Amino acid sequence: MDLFSSMEISASGLSAQRTKVNVVSENLANVETTRTENGGPYKRKMVAFEADNYNDFENTFKDFINAKINVKVSEIVESDDDYQLVHNPAHPDADPKTGYVAMPNINPLTEIADLMVARRAYEANITAISNAKTMILKALEIGK
Repeated sequence: MDLFSSMEISASGLSAQRTKVNVVSENLANVETTRTENGGPYKRKMVAFEADNYNDFENTFKDFINAKINVKVSEIVESDDDYQLVHNPAHPDADPKTGYVAMPNINPLTEIADLMVARRAYEANITAISNAKTMILKALEIGK
């Protein structure tokens, strides 16, 4: 694997983590949204990653020198968790009989933790790109 391939792999990781940060930000922005276009409260979204250009472990391991396995976002899925019922009879979306409001199934602490994980992965990919760039520059200095 050459240094440019490692930079490309890290760049695909940057792109995937940026998508995750955007989805987590959307979740946090909609933590109080009780009415959506589809009807009902906002549903938490999650990002699923998968390896791109990946056949199977054995062949990839054998061809590791030529392998270039990038990461990509395979899909953004909505959570199937139940909504949280909150008693708030004054809310416009409250059930008239019981006074309960169906709130989104979003836990802000979980979202912040996901955001921190994505940030750390983003930083790791930036560090890998920076290190590859430094190695390329050092290799060019050898030729002087």
